[in-house]
Amino acid sequence: MHAFRTPVAPSSIQKDNPIKFLLDAEAIDCLAHNIALVHSHFDAQVFKTLAITNIAALGIMDRSAHIAEALKATLPAKFSDATDILLKTLTPPNVHTERLGLSVFFYLPHTRFVAEYGRDPQHNGGEDPFEVAMRAQYELTRRFTAEFSIRPFLMHDFERTLNQLTLWLNDPDPHVRRLCSEGCRPRLPWGARIPQLIKDPRPTLPILEALKNDPSLYVRRSVANHLGDIAKNHPALAFEICERWLTNADKDLKWVIRHAVRHPAKQGHATAIALRKAAGGR
Repeated sequence: MHAFRTPVAPSSIQKDNPIKFLLDAEAIDCLAHNIALVHSHFDAQVFKTLAITNIAALGIMDRSAHIAEALKATLPAKFSDATDILLKTLTPPNVHTERLGLSVFFYLPHTRFVAEYGRDPQHNGGEDPFEVAMRAQYELTRRFTAEFSIRPFLMHDFERTLNQLTLWLNDPDPHVRRLCSEGCRPRLPWGARIPQLIKDPRPTLPILEALKNDPSLYVRRSVANHLGDIAKNHPALAFEICERWLTNADKDLKWVIRHAVRHPAKQGHATAIALRKAAGGR
């Protein structure tokens, strides 16, 4: 059997090589190759033509949407059937959490496909696509991240999606546990803001409580950044949480606290400065 292919990509963003080029002809060709291996009726040439046409002017996020549209046009019409095919093309999950390089962005169009077509029964033969979409989010976050693609589900079906994230809190994979915090950050960089959580972040606080002492720094960093997002709109709430966590905090949790309040501390907020000092910082 022929092996799945992924495009060659640099280990970090290069000044003279914009990140949008991660989703260019090579990535499209690899994706077509991989799908053709598991789906004999796939018209790879039609997909490649649709995906590359008019892509040159697009940034990376718009490229991912453009490629997802090409997938929609060439994969089976029913979301669950199309998603089963995409999941069969995945390479093994990442075993590391650091220095993964930029090759993982190959899966950005996959996550965009799930976000665009996994919320409405009209794309799934009239059947609720939620469970299929969540299974895809789970598998994709283990290879890339589903932090961008989970957000439309939170805005579309908040309670059910938040409940799903809660069910993943004890997953053995740190990539999945990180998604539980990162995916519902109120102000995720590159991601759509979640107005409901900017207004009232309390629904996600049990997730932060569950993950604040996670064994993985990858997960704890997300908790700190999430709490930092909260501090931008609700500083008193964020500071109260940090003060409570300081009691019996080990060095790892103290780092989370310092990291969470670093921005208000830089802005001269006295409480944030005091919290950083109490947590062993400056």
